[in-house]
Amino acid sequence: MHTLSVGKPIDYIIVAIYFIGIFGFGSLFARFTKTTRDFFFGSQRFSWWLIAMSCIATTVGSYSFVKYSSVGFKYGLSSTMTYLNDWIELPLLLLGWFPIIYFSRVASVPEYFERRFGKSARLGATAIILIYMIGYIGINLLTMGKVVNAIFGIPLIHSAVLVAFVCAVYVTAGGQTAVIMTDFVQALMLLIAGVAIFVIGLCVLGGWNEFWNALPIHHRLPFAAFNKPDEFNYIGVFWQDGVANNLAYYFINQGFILRLLSLKSAREVKKTFIFLPLVLMPLAAFATANAGWIGRAMVGKGLLPSNIDPDQIFIVVVEKLSAPGVFGFMIAALTAALMSTVDTLINAVATVFVNDVYAPYVVKGREDRHYLLVARVASVVASIVGILLVPVFSSFRSIYEAHAAFIATVTPPMVVAVVLGVFWPRYSKMAAISTMLLGSAAVGISIKYPRLIDIFSFGVDVPGRYSYMRALYGLVISFVIAVVATLCTEAPEPSDIAGLVVGTLDKAKWKYKGGAPKETYGKGFIGVMNERGGISGVSLSKKVMEALKADLGDLVYIEDARRWLGGLRSVHTKITDMHEDEMVPIYLPPALIKDGNLIAGRLHKVELIM
Repeated sequence: MHTLSVGKPIDYIIVAIYFIGIFGFGSLFARFTKTTRDFFFGSQRFSWWLIAMSCIATTVGSYSFVKYSSVGFKYGLSSTMTYLNDWIELPLLLLGWFPIIYFSRVASVPEYFERRFGKSARLGATAIILIYMIGYIGINLLTMGKVVNAIFGIPLIHSAVLVAFVCAVYVTAGGQTAVIMTDFVQALMLLIAGVAIFVIGLCVLGGWNEFWNALPIHHRLPFAAFNKPDEFNYIGVFWQDGVANNLAYYFINQGFILRLLSLKSAREVKKTFIFLPLVLMPLAAFATANAGWIGRAMVGKGLLPSNIDPDQIFIVVVEKLSAPGVFGFMIAALTAALMSTVDTLINAVATVFVNDVYAPYVVKGREDRHYLLVARVASVVASIVGILLVPVFSSFRSIYEAHAAFIATVTPPMVVAVVLGVFWPRYSKMAAISTMLLGSAAVGISIKYPRLIDIFSFGVDVPGRYSYMRALYGLVISFVIAVVATLCTEAPEPSDIAGLVVGTLDKAKWKYKGGAPKETYGKGFIGVMNERGGISGVSLSKKVMEALKADLGDLVYIEDARRWLGGLRSVHTKITDMHEDEMVPIYLPPALIKDGNLIAGRLHKVELIM
């Protein structure tokens, strides 16, 4: 790749300060990580707004800025198609998948597979998910490597090592809490940077009309052509990105699932899933692609040469529009996008390895501290393997195509298995195993004999036909295998799948609470919390109990009343006692105060969970 002469010393200093700052900020949260539950889930304590921002940071990887700016430069507004497809999966998530995994208290997708289909299915799911997530790490490291190489001339693999090292250190120290808190900061940075690029670009171009008129006519269209060109077309993007990739992201991306499992309640999950696809995803689509639109308009007005490498357009536009120092901030935002995705994936790989490989099969029955150490080691190993994959993905024509080909190859069988497992009670153990094994084999055979995909091509030309339409081929073949295998095997017993499929959510809620779930809630109550010995859960005053409409044995959530903390200092517990002291309406035992990092004597808010 050609090295660009961009940036001033002040820009490099700002990027260095960002690396050091995020390294230190993430490591601060090591004190909130005492157990594997803290490391993997952040103790299910966080508010919806914090997790929604963290999710968007995870979604918008560095490859998003580079990839979608490149596509936006070549094809215009249609570059937003992929991000705007997320609403399609919304009903499946809100009504099925996430309520089930939240109330079932599963630690990973493979654990769900064991409960639903047995140990053999868990092993297959573990293998596919680890390949999926480690591959994603490699793609993100490749992207950042290309950017750093283009700006500074640092060899691609060296820059990948640097970024992986920084992410691995603070993830290893702080776990899920560090990931969530750093991702919140990084989400703000990348969204601000994305909007700023467009605003500054409009000013340079002379306003909206000048920008719009400088775009070629076909760049103004919201959708790409149906099946042309082969590297970016509507039907290919729909099946690969809108269906296969989105279903994989929401159903089997362990990093995203861990983020949702970090929410304090199922009600917060609903808020997150309304705000994320309807507000943040469109904003992310705009933020990641508009540098390409601005770049194309600048070419049209003669402000940039027409022979720019599309994969470098983000850097070229940002450098052209930015004063010294501002360019450094923009590159720091790009780095934030990378790290916010990689840190999530590293943490997720550690989760799957410990919960689905090491603890059940390698070393059983050890103390929690041992597994926490193994999780931290696994984080480092995941980073190293991701680095080793960088040369593999660099062989593709573009980052977009590398990402598309990887998703289309790895995810279809797993996506079909998990969706049918949630929504089709008749779907059996042998059918799930057959779907993953035979579906993966069918996709593998299509790599050797790509003409098998031709029937699903919708006229898309080679080689894009095989990069994109393999997703549709894999989904259809896997679905057919699943249906045939299900109809040829014995249906599972209803008692074995209670709480694990749609229509049985009440069973999952019962297990989650350890008793009958409560469906009516009062308002939250804010009052002083103090310490009291001799109780195992929370003791609430009569006034608080009435405000919450709570009974003894109900599950509640108690957090520091400072809302800006987002649940960082909080704890779940059951109501085990009621008292008459209205001056101190909330009492907790010392152990729960310590577990929740709470501060006695301060105002706290208590909410009824169920």
